Amino acid sequence: MLHTLALRLVRAVPAVAVLARREARLLALLVLVFGGFWMFGVIADEVAENELQTFDQQILLFFRDAQNLADPIGPAWVEQAARDITALGGYTVLTLVTALVVVYLWLLRRWRASALVLASVLGGMVISQGLKALFQRARPDLVPHIVDVHTLSFPSGHSTLSAVVYLTLGALLATVQPGRSVKVFIIAAALLIAMLVGLSRVYLGVHWPTDVLAGWSVGAAWALLCSAVADLLVRRRKMRGESGDTPQAGDTA
Repeated sequence: MLHTLALRLVRAVPAVAVLARREARLLALLVLVFGGFWMFGVIADEVAENELQTFDQQILLFFRDAQNLADPIGPAWVEQAARDITALGGYTVLTLVTALVVVYLWLLRRWRASALVLASVLGGMVISQGLKALFQRARPDLVPHIVDVHTLSFPSGHSTLSAVVYLTLGALLATVQPGRSVKVFIIAAALLIAMLVGLSRVYLGVHWPTDVLAGWSVGAAWALLCSAVADLLVRRRKMRGESGDTPQAGDTA
């Protein structure tokens, strides 16, 4: 009898380890989600009270020639590179990327994964525009803008949506990778793109640095929240033994 009990315990160890890893992952996601929204709240409160105006001005001026504020620092190719990078966070590029990914997942019959991507991106757009309308912050007038802008400033839409789109797609792509190093590389690449897009907005003079920081915070928090919800839905479906488009590699919702 003891031998049988010991054998069952040994067989249960892998299952318990997998469950522990999943719970730890979910807990880490929720902590990051809370941290992102908390950071946005802190920045928004400081911006509302104009506590970070000096910080914003100093960073914007740092990226400009002191003798000619219309000229960003660095050679001409850096300015062109900033224009190219900032386009990666524009509505046109992000809408095109999202549409192609959703159609691709739909063709693969990954209904839930396609719905996750669509809900995450559309939700991010609503959040971005809603917050802009709420805070009504004007664009920087300290330095000339290098690209045309026509919307409000806080939070940066480019920073918010690039974080939402690239982190959502990065998390989706990482799930199909067996190696941890590849997963880390994919997430790091998504973070890098989002960071470069945000920095380009400051370099081009169309956003205050706090606009970008707030956009990164709320965008990343929303993307991670969508990932956490998808993870919970997958677990619930597995517990119920539901059939249908059973999650495979890349289907996280």
